[in-house]
Amino acid sequence: MHFLLIYDLAPDYLERRGEYRDEHLKLGWAAQERGEIVIAGALADPADRAVLLFSGESSDAAERFARADPYVVHGLVQQWHVRPWVTVVGKDASNPVRPT
Repeated sequence: MHFLLIYDLAPDYLERRGEYRDEHLKLGWAAQERGEIVIAGALADPADRAVLLFSGESSDAAERFARADPYVVHGLVQQWHVRPWVTVVGKDASNPVRPT
């Protein structure tokens, strides 16, 4: 299964992230190396949200990540939520569906 961790970023996110960025990135790359994060990053123009794609049997890894993320802990993320994402097209789709 795929899960999207969606962050709603604080208005001053870009100005404040520098102090916590290395710790955030270390957490992210460690999750990627464990096979939890597929890809992740902030949306641009405006930088008001971030989306992190997780892969796993449950949303546990995404939820653990958010609770430990210094961006969340220090208020750069105003709120977050995890949504299951039923992926059906592409080589990495969790539920591939081909036309008949």
